[in-house]
Amino acid sequence: MSHDANCIFCKIIDGKIPSMKLVETEKSFAFVGALIIPKYHAAKMHELPDDSLADILPVAKKVAIATGATEYNVLQNNGRLAHQVVDHVHFHVIPKPSQEQGLVVGWPSTHPSKEELQQVYEKLLSQLPK
Repeated sequence: MSHDANCIFCKIIDGKIPSMKLVETEKSFAFVGALIIPKYHAAKMHELPDDSLADILPVAKKVAIATGATEYNVLQNNGRLAHQVVDHVHFHVIPKPSQEQGLVVGWPSTHPSKEELQQVYEKLLSQLPK
């Protein structure tokens, strides 16, 4: 299992930094702040083993239910440009109680042509890992 002794999330998993644990499985750890982290240390989601990824969403579901929110976001960022601050994969469960509260998302919408979509489709299809 990958581990980084200098990583704040690895230290939380190891119990070296106190946290208010909500759920712990063999591969995941969730704590107050509504964060779910894999026990395997990886900076970005594509570096995480599939079995670790498969364990995370059921934990996120439990945390989402525990918040009592009927509307919420599950957010995961990869890299500084994508607003990742801690270099350990983590998922946020963010309740959305109103239009003004919770995660506010805004990005420019685009309207690609059918041809542009076809090009994107072909590129993605050719680069999907086997």
